[in-house]
Amino acid sequence: RHGGTWRVLPERFGKHDSVRKRALRWAQKGKWRQLFEAVRVPDLAASMLDSTIDAPISGPVVRVTKRSADEALGRSRGGLSTNLHAAVDANGRPLALLLGPGQQADCRRAEELLDEVAAVGKRPHRVVADKGYDTNALRARLRRKRIKAVIPSKKNRKRARPLDRTWYRHRNRVERLFNRFKDFRRLATRDEKTAVSFWELRRYLLLLLVLI
Repeated sequence: RHGGTWRVLPERFGKHDSVRKRALRWAQKGKWRQLFEAVRVPDLAASMLDSTIDAPISGPVVRVTKRSADEALGRSRGGLSTNLHAAVDANGRPLALLLGPGQQADCRRAEELLDEVAAVGKRPHRVVADKGYDTNALRARLRRKRIKAVIPSKKNRKRARPLDRTWYRHRNRVERLFNRFKDFRRLATRDEKTAVSFWELRRYLLLLLVLI
């Protein structure tokens, strides 16, 4: 009902404002990122990419300004929103997350996601994604890196590319990650004004998902 605001934090954790400020400092120093990277042990038989829309609550919480793009805010068909781009491993465990404005196309952040995955130290054997990622630039990069592309061809391609349907059936694993996020109202609807706060809240949940 309340979206998990800081004010409802149980008293045993201390003053809610002190906890909020500490969490923000950790976010600014990259502590949540370091913790997440320390515990992830990915299965890189495949990396699966996708994105989903988060709609901020309308009202004074999040305002449109000239710096909205810096705060990962943009207008899509549903109105003002934030786009979450994600990569998971073959078991559906999170590898990387990126935020962008709501109107941003999936393929625009694909290479950045792959860079985040590469930071693990190994490259995936294949990349599984939907038609939104069917671009010549992405396919060329995957060929150079010797990574198999499991991406269906768009209708406007003159010549359809072969598709490994066995692996493509597993693409739903990245969708399951989004479904788990949206079990939490604080993540399903954006209440944070800044992208840093919203982003690190998600990274904290990712840390829990990896540990569970």
